[in-house]
Amino acid sequence: MVPEYHHHPYDPAGPHAPPHVDGFGAIRNRKQTQKTTVDYTTSVVRYTQTRKRQRDARDTTVLQPTPAASINSLPPVAYSDNPSRSFAAKFVHACTNYRARASPINRVLWTPSGRRLITGSQNGEFTLWDGQSFNYELSFLAHDQAVRSMAWSYDGENWISGDDGGSIKYWTSNMNNVLVNESAHRESVRDLSFCRTNLKFCSCSDDTYVKIWDYERCQEVHRLTGHGWNVKSVDWHPTKSLIASGGKDSVVKLWDARTGRELCSFHDHKNWVHSVKWNRNGNCLLTASKDQVIKLYDMRAMKELESFRGHRNEVTALAWHPFHEEYFVSGSSDGSIFHWLVGHETPQVEVPNAHSNNHNNSVWDLQWHPIGHMLCSGSNDRTTKFWCRNRPGDKCNISQNQSIGDRSSAFAGHMTGNFPFPLHEGQPTIATGNQGTNIIPGVGFAI
Repeated sequence: MVPEYHHHPYDPAGPHAPPHVDGFGAIRNRKQTQKTTVDYTTSVVRYTQTRKRQRDARDTTVLQPTPAASINSLPPVAYSDNPSRSFAAKFVHACTNYRARASPINRVLWTPSGRRLITGSQNGEFTLWDGQSFNYELSFLAHDQAVRSMAWSYDGENWISGDDGGSIKYWTSNMNNVLVNESAHRESVRDLSFCRTNLKFCSCSDDTYVKIWDYERCQEVHRLTGHGWNVKSVDWHPTKSLIASGGKDSVVKLWDARTGRELCSFHDHKNWVHSVKWNRNGNCLLTASKDQVIKLYDMRAMKELESFRGHRNEVTALAWHPFHEEYFVSGSSDGSIFHWLVGHETPQVEVPNAHSNNHNNSVWDLQWHPIGHMLCSGSNDRTTKFWCRNRPGDKCNISQNQSIGDRSSAFAGHMTGNFPFPLHEGQPTIATGNQGTNIIPGVGFAI
């Protein structure tokens, strides 16, 4: 007779054990996590409803310092006179693609609708993230080498990307690769930029060349020579046939895109120029360098207007706000992100440890959401982080050693009065106005 074997009735790991019970009889509780979502639909709808009966900023609703007032928040375009309401210094979410081998994020790029974010990594992959709930959507191998540059066309129908091998690829809005130019450059394609008509685009590379391309025919139109070393950044003027470039030779150059002729050079930086960016109206050019200095040039007078000092390491990334022409952000190789206003020598908001890693935490790219309410940063620490505006009533750590009232003499009378700063919690530090006074979020300085 074959004996029967039964599990002990008190065996917690037996066949009839309740779910989520281990061999020691302990119930494993799943960690409860709060889903992070930043939805801008409500604020945009409210803005479209209220702007019909508003004359100007004087009729804007004043936000009270309570969480209940969040429903009255409007998109940044509604606060054109107050850029401080668009300071995106509150950490929201960090994304890392664990489905593949995680690698540094070299480029981040919002889709024109703002619904998704595309990241280009060191291993040649594109990763698509949801722009509201920050969920992973898909990833695929787009380049054989590291992705170094990405740019959308102004019509939002197509975009291009470049890699370390010198090739440029054409993509449609649904992520289909339609064309590959494998011999665009001999070395890494560092930056790409479209002209306003979308008929041409420019590229720069470590082979010291800036090239202008016919987009439809994928043919080289002009080869701009003049840089003595690697060209790190290039940007096409938003309205004119003017191209700005900067590179390892510490020189910022302006080019005529129609003839390919060099117009002028700026030799003010003392080290590599990592980034050059035109502002929205094209009157000013912003440059960032390894010498830890950001410089602003006025193209109407063809001279330097202001230098921004505050970073403790080389400045690697720049991004102008899409609506506030005097507001921009910068990223550094030490992982910090600073928020600046033109006319103020010190940063208005400092996020010293935006990205942290044991080895290298350089912020390689910064991109604003098309609405302007959220900022995205890509770093060498293999994460993509999202930053948003503060809600009314959020707390913060206020530093009393800076003054927003100190302005450069070059901009005397060009800026409005002291801006009321919304408060938030976390590491960012906000510069205040008069020392010893309190700030009421959404209202301004206490009287």
